[in-house]
Amino acid sequence: MSVLKSLPEEDWFVPGHTACPGCGAAMVVRLAMKVLGPRTVVYLPASCLLVFSDMFPINAFRVPTLQVLFENSAVCAAGVKRALKRLGKDDVQVVAFAGDGGTADIGLQALSGAAERNEDILYICYDNEAYMNTGIQRSGTTPLGAWTTTTPGGKHERKKDVPRILMAHDVPYVATASPGFPLDLIRKLEKAKALRGFRYLHLLAPCPVGWRAESDATVDLARLAVETGLFTLMECEDGVFRITKQPRFLPVREYLSFQGRFKHLKEGDIAAIEAGVRAKWERDRALERATANSLAVK
Repeated sequence: MSVLKSLPEEDWFVPGHTACPGCGAAMVVRLAMKVLGPRTVVYLPASCLLVFSDMFPINAFRVPTLQVLFENSAVCAAGVKRALKRLGKDDVQVVAFAGDGGTADIGLQALSGAAERNEDILYICYDNEAYMNTGIQRSGTTPLGAWTTTTPGGKHERKKDVPRILMAHDVPYVATASPGFPLDLIRKLEKAKALRGFRYLHLLAPCPVGWRAESDATVDLARLAVETGLFTLMECEDGVFRITKQPRFLPVREYLSFQGRFKHLKEGDIAAIEAGVRAKWERDRALERATANSLAVK
């Protein structure tokens, strides 16, 4: 509980925005800004977050914000950070908040370039698993089997693993987190804030509208995604991979049943999703063992 007590009472992402009830993005951004504090500059691409928090005459951020293009989040944030350094303001944190569409798809080239150059920025993807702002179209991180307006029979491809893509760039810090486990989320935000170089956080952000779920189910869904093993809580610091929460491996159908986007699935479809979970965890555990063994050798 000391982690929670250390958080400031003051908010830097404040009420008055127009997010939907139960919006997971609003939850994780509010918590992130509590940790990052007033010495922060925020970049926002086209996204739900931009629309509900930073469209004239509303601005829910009490720090400077910048908007340019959908695909430019990482490079624009990097430019701001370099400019601040030239001005002698190296203590200002620069963070890009982008959705999964602007991260895994449209913004991936700029993200990869910034990671390769090890730009001194924090990039936070709030993953609601579709293009929610423009009509619930599928994105690269939409999970297998999920209904969207462009996959009415369910998506045929598996979710793109963006954290592993960033890990392949050998950046200082990559982590995942969920609003269902706020202490884990806060610790990772604090660690990312303290580090230098390129840092990437991938935050699960349930969307009641796009997921066809009740607005009061957001935190339950965020927890179930982890406890069923579908969403791994992990961090990779300087190449060392660590799982930060061992799930209970509850039946996947417990998570799916909360959401209308999965109501069309048949038993075979659910079995395929469960098989994917098992395969993912075999890879994750193998990677954790491998990095632990490499440290032991050193």
